[in-house]
Amino acid sequence: MKPWLVIAALLILLLLSMVMGVVWGSVSIPWPAFWSALWGEGESTNAVIVWKLRMPRVLLGACVGYALGLCGAVMQGVFRNPLAEPYLLGIAGGSTAGAALVFALGLGHLTLLLPMGAFVGGLLAMSLVYSIAHAHVLRLSNTTLILAGVAVGSVFASFTSFLMFFSSREQLQQVIFWLMGSLASARWEPLGGLAVVVALGSVVLLSRGRELNAMALGDDMAQHLGIHPLQLKRLLLLVATLLTSASVAFSGTIGFVGLVVPHAVRLVMGPDHRWLLPISGLTGAVFLVLCDLLARTVLPPMELPVGLITALFGAPFFLYLLRSYREVGSGGAA
Repeated sequence: MKPWLVIAALLILLLLSMVMGVVWGSVSIPWPAFWSALWGEGESTNAVIVWKLRMPRVLLGACVGYALGLCGAVMQGVFRNPLAEPYLLGIAGGSTAGAALVFALGLGHLTLLLPMGAFVGGLLAMSLVYSIAHAHVLRLSNTTLILAGVAVGSVFASFTSFLMFFSSREQLQQVIFWLMGSLASARWEPLGGLAVVVALGSVVLLSRGRELNAMALGDDMAQHLGIHPLQLKRLLLLVATLLTSASVAFSGTIGFVGLVVPHAVRLVMGPDHRWLLPISGLTGAVFLVLCDLLARTVLPPMELPVGLITALFGAPFFLYLLRSYREVGSGGAA
């Protein structure tokens, strides 16, 4: 199937999933009422549900899912490792620690302070990882980056556990819900800023598809092709971590989107990053919007953290991928 047809189909599927996310929920909206509310019929209950609650939520899900899917494909391409994901460099640990500190200070009710704290925590973790990786080596080693990310993430996770130990029951519940991921905090005001960050970051990442294809051959071969692997790696990791930090700041840590989605896309579309990157982003957007819809409707009126739903679908699929790779390897060995 031609890649541009896949992109067109995913755009249509994303639009349909977003409409489903707005119409369905703990209180479903009939289609005539939905169309009336969509065109702004005063301050009716349906209009409030559509424009103030569900529309920003599905848009946030689309932005976060797109960013995680795109960044996951970039990370796997940069590290040439199928286990790489957007949270590899300790970003999730830093963002969670920043959010936990805001909750511990009793400031979690402030609309912008929580995502700001999570974003700063993610940037701090990223800065520490890069400084450690550059401390004793002249080149940005993949192994050093991964080990530094694991170490920094563990430090921030310990700090989060320390804050949780001394938190009240309400604060503890808030931190745990954040750890599981949720789109319930979606609001129009900060959503515009996130959309701009994701759009600008996407332009940078999508324009580097050919260079990522060259890097798949190894740093030495890429250098022979006129590419500077160190500079490219710095740029891609910086932009990917910025997008990931911004996404986590508004949704918490949502797992498996950036890990499983690029795998599935690569199996269907192949390893060409010129198409792998945009298709992974769009697939991540569709996947997260549908998972959030399921999280809101599976046990009404209770709302499940969306991270539970992504793990429910992502973990078995990931195990299936590992099993498939093992069988292919065994067959090749035979």
